[in-house]
Amino acid sequence: MAAKPHLNLAMIGHVDHGKSTLVGRLLFETGNVGAHIIESYKKEAEAKGKGSFEFAWVMDSLKEERERGVTIDIAHQRFDTENYYFTIVDCPGHRDFVKNMITGASQADAAILVVAAPDGVMAQTKEHVFLARTLGINQLIIAINKMDASDFSEKRFNEVKDEVGKLLKTVGYKEEDVQYVPVSAFKGDNVTKLSDNMPWYGGETLLQEINKFKVPEKPVKLPLRLPIQDVYTISGIGTVPVGRVETGTMKRGDKVIFEPANVRGEIKSIEMHHEEIPEATPGDNVGFNVRGVAKKDIKRGDVTGHQDTPPSVAKEFTAQIVVLQHPSAITAGYTPVFHAHTAQVACTFTEIKAKLDPRTGQVKQSNPDFIKTGDAAIIQVRPTKPLVIEKVKEIPQLGRFAIRDMGQTIAAGMCIDIIPR
Repeated sequence: MAAKPHLNLAMIGHVDHGKSTLVGRLLFETGNVGAHIIESYKKEAEAKGKGSFEFAWVMDSLKEERERGVTIDIAHQRFDTENYYFTIVDCPGHRDFVKNMITGASQADAAILVVAAPDGVMAQTKEHVFLARTLGINQLIIAINKMDASDFSEKRFNEVKDEVGKLLKTVGYKEEDVQYVPVSAFKGDNVTKLSDNMPWYGGETLLQEINKFKVPEKPVKLPLRLPIQDVYTISGIGTVPVGRVETGTMKRGDKVIFEPANVRGEIKSIEMHHEEIPEATPGDNVGFNVRGVAKKDIKRGDVTGHQDTPPSVAKEFTAQIVVLQHPSAITAGYTPVFHAHTAQVACTFTEIKAKLDPRTGQVKQSNPDFIKTGDAAIIQVRPTKPLVIEKVKEIPQLGRFAIRDMGQTIAAGMCIDIIPR
């Protein structure tokens, strides 16, 4: 039997809107978390007077186990439906989520946005929607959760649906790309079984909607881009860089160039999972042997491309960013570290060109003196050493980045224009 296609599914939404409970319910009802695990947590939860928290509790307890080094990782829990196998990318701290999304650790193909019916849209809901859009997630299901706390009211469902719909429209989502499902993660309504409590709902269960996501097309038509993660020297073989193909295809005999090292070579062989393969396509993690390149010539953060369509090396670039958290005002001259694909390069904000309305992307103020937490902006950036980055409109996979400073992700962004080196 052919393997099911794989999709990364992000769970996003406000911190108290029941994401964990919903993930727990989905995993449990699809048989991806055993009943005995739930049962033992349930007893423990009841003993601590937290009876109602059984599924959220499973998530939290699994998280604690993970922190103790037990190998259940709910943040990357496998979950099977009829058509796909999913990796659930649970995004507890949206700042970590942003960093993972940008560095490709969990490039989500689709997302479930959880909005609690009693509360409706909150500040964090807006932020997540904007980020989902900035990060290129095009398929969305809106799970309007805690319907039990709103008396399973159709009127309340429609109010929240309209509110979310307006928000999605402002950031450019099309109505046909979005589905709305009223659910109660706690009680299990409409998660995997249609609920008798909401006879007015004519749609499908959350699980059925998830099963209808589309597999994104592999970007094989784009130029080859393979950011290097590591470089090895293997005796009897030679130099073997390792990395994941982001776009394009790589074949034996290809003439390649590594940038910004500006080193050229020819592909002798490509290996994946210890087997030689004739060609590598987007999503493949490969090691490849290159003729004419020494280990000392290239390093992590370099990007491989074909010699006739080499990776772009920026002397300067223009970026659109969202400041997620920063203790003070950010002004021109600020030099944090940019994490783009596998590269980490300190870059200077040479100019803050405009402050944007984060919900619409329209210019709010030109040439502001500073930007702060919550602001979206257009900035001019100068890397302190050569950096490969692409325009997000041309090669989106290499056009996004996270900005880190003081041990945290302070901003996320995308490259909109480049002054080449």
